[in-house]
Amino acid sequence: MGKRIGKPVYLKLTPNVMQFFRNLISSALGTFVALGLFFVFLLVFIAGSVAVLEEESEAVEIENNTVLVMDMKVPIQAREPQSFSFSEALELDAEAHGLNTILPAIAYATNDKRVSGISIQNMSALGGISNISAVRDALVKFKESGKFIYAYGDYYGQSDYFLASVADSIFVHPQGAIDFRGLSTEVLYYKSAQEKSGINMEVIRNGKYKSAVEPFLDDNMSKENREQIQSFLGHIWDEVVADIAQSRIMTSEKLNQLADNVAGLTAQRAVNAALVDGTVTRRAYKEKIFERLDEDDVEFVNFIDYLSVSKSKKGKGPNRIAVVYAQGEIIYGEGGAEIIGQEKIIKILKKIGKKKNIKAVVLRVNSPGGSALASELIWEEIEHLKKTKKVVVSMGNVAASGGYYIAANADEIVAEPTTITGSIGVWGILPNVNRLANRWGINAEQVATNKRSIRYTPFEPLSNATRQEIKVGINQVYQTFLSRVAEGRKMSKEAVHEIAQGRVWSGVEAKEIGLVDHLGGMETALERAAALAGIERYKITTYPKYDDDLESMLGELFRGPFGSIKQQLPPELGLWLRNANALKHPANQIQTRLPFTLNIK
Repeated sequence: MGKRIGKPVYLKLTPNVMQFFRNLISSALGTFVALGLFFVFLLVFIAGSVAVLEEESEAVEIENNTVLVMDMKVPIQAREPQSFSFSEALELDAEAHGLNTILPAIAYATNDKRVSGISIQNMSALGGISNISAVRDALVKFKESGKFIYAYGDYYGQSDYFLASVADSIFVHPQGAIDFRGLSTEVLYYKSAQEKSGINMEVIRNGKYKSAVEPFLDDNMSKENREQIQSFLGHIWDEVVADIAQSRIMTSEKLNQLADNVAGLTAQRAVNAALVDGTVTRRAYKEKIFERLDEDDVEFVNFIDYLSVSKSKKGKGPNRIAVVYAQGEIIYGEGGAEIIGQEKIIKILKKIGKKKNIKAVVLRVNSPGGSALASELIWEEIEHLKKTKKVVVSMGNVAASGGYYIAANADEIVAEPTTITGSIGVWGILPNVNRLANRWGINAEQVATNKRSIRYTPFEPLSNATRQEIKVGINQVYQTFLSRVAEGRKMSKEAVHEIAQGRVWSGVEAKEIGLVDHLGGMETALERAAALAGIERYKITTYPKYDDDLESMLGELFRGPFGSIKQQLPPELGLWLRNANALKHPANQIQTRLPFTLNIK
């Protein structure tokens, strides 16, 4: 037998050694995965770029007797959402379509002799009444050019019918219906729920109409809140009914009777009430279009595909008007495509101010407001820009509170009749879990150097001293807000206070009380900007501009399901979550925000 030489050597894996190897393996795997993702996205980016080039070289061909088919199933926004090369390469559907592409396309089609008509088919008219109204107005002009518009729906929601009512003839499926019953909304109140849960919101407000925080203070709607909601809902409905009445050759009184009687409950009842012109199946509807043109050779082109044709139409002349889109809640920070942050907006306005060929600016505002400090900083930059450029504000679905703050000093303000605006008021809100913590046996102890070192903690009731401190800040912001509006609208501060206090107004009401100058959409705003700048021929430059970089693409692709889930929450339930999220930064704690979140239906 051989001799054993030496003793076996054993490596003792201490916890530190084991942790080292875990970190080493994790780092190696992480690097491998990151490199893999990088090369995948690089390939997709290249493929997307090639696909875009190929699409640009293969323009949509338009023949005579072309009918454009509008069957968009996504919301209509003020501006086309940001898209990336990889989105086109993977053939991902667009999240929304923008008025900045839809309206020029309709205008182009109006003068395109090859286009004979437009067919509105099962279009889910989402995106707010003002945006839908803008599309409808463009379709009215299309029809006035002598071309026809037909509409068909398996079923019409109220917004769908508002859009479709512009058509020469409206058809519905024999088993369909028309939901035509008037506007309504619902507000949830949480006072009792807070008492039961132990979670409540500490509220400090200024203005009797500032009711965004009302649901946290009571279980019932206040008289003031009911008054303002009833008022602007009534004005919006009056505008909707007036437009439908004109297209359907009816009186507004008759349409209101039909709404009260739910006359579109069945397809046949809708025909009897003259809400629609007939019942047809999808195939039979297509035959109606052939009959209208008296042609067998009809080319049907998807309206979205036609957008690429209209995009080739450029403005004229060396002068430019910059259109700056400010949409979403206002936060203190950078901001993005769907969130207004003062840093990005200020950077854009400074850039525009240096460009000599830009003669005027149209600021398209679609915002319920948000951070008071961010709103003030944007206001200051607009005031500086006005020294060299004319500034006109175009209001979308909503331009209220902070959204009105940043609009107040424009040379002129243009609002849709159905725009929700005003809400000149300020409030602060702080979440408090003191009762819940006590219920669960959680005790928070604080240590401080001075008497007022602890300004706020969610685990203790808000002290009277802190509440008074916040009130001082809110009153200061409110007084500044009043001054900004008074200066911009050439009114006395007292006169502004009378129509302020957080009250919300429709576009029609806002014009009557002097908060806006003109009623109309983006086209009206551009006309006013050109007139103020003294130019006739111009091109349009759109801001913000987004880079097709890897960081942006990853952010777009990996937003995760939670962002979408949050958007699907009922607006009233989402209010608490958005308010809490908005207060992450101290600069956001005083809010100039729309006094409620409403789902108008």
